[in-house]
Amino acid sequence: MNTRPPLSGKVVLVVGASTGIGADAARVFAEDGAALMLVARSEEPLARLTKELTSEGHDVAYTPGDVTDPASVAAFVDAAVARFGRLDGAYNNAAIGQGGRLDAVTEADFDRIMAVNVKGTWLCLREEVRVMERQGAGSIVNVSSIGGLRGSPGMGAYQATKHAVIGLTRTAAHDFGPLGIRVNALAPGPTESPMLDELRRTIPGGVEARIAATPLRKAGTGAEVGATAAFLLSDRASHLSGTVLPVDGGFLA
Repeated sequence: MNTRPPLSGKVVLVVGASTGIGADAARVFAEDGAALMLVARSEEPLARLTKELTSEGHDVAYTPGDVTDPASVAAFVDAAVARFGRLDGAYNNAAIGQGGRLDAVTEADFDRIMAVNVKGTWLCLREEVRVMERQGAGSIVNVSSIGGLRGSPGMGAYQATKHAVIGLTRTAAHDFGPLGIRVNALAPGPTESPMLDELRRTIPGGVEARIAATPLRKAGTGAEVGATAAFLLSDRASHLSGTVLPVDGGFLA
């Protein structure tokens, strides 16, 4: 019986790792045996998380990065390879939210959320594949949302980006599968995080209504999302690519 942790021996890049779902997922990946390169715009929370995980005996490094800047994305992917020698998995989680009716969203806010959530995901994919193609293998998990699979009021710009992430994921599975690279997406439902707290403020009652409509009657946790991502990154999911996996307590059932 194989008792090795499912990500043992793997190097995983975690983009958007400073807080919330990204930080919780990083903790899961570390417990599952992965060596980690953590990336986010803010250095201080990255340093705290790295210190926490290394104090527990995990192999973790960090580097600040901006997913909207092509040079920055190339640099943090290269930093992962320079530090660990390879890149087996990537978790593309960097995103921002945007509440409000579509006609109330400013052009600047629309451009910003598209730059982070859509262009940022594409730039990460492009650079991660550059390394994984040389290796002949790799697994990438993009974070979408149940908002990428259906609509609801007050979150149109955000949901448009999450639909786009699913489109990128499905196309990437076709483009890169012949290279030995798997690409999947997660679609979390309401998940306890700073972003969910912000939605509670900007869309009063909206989060509670979603939770009440969820069969499990609770919001998810970052650790639950991270555990699902860890499965997709692991060899246990070796024949899964192009899938969009809801982690939503049954909301879409």
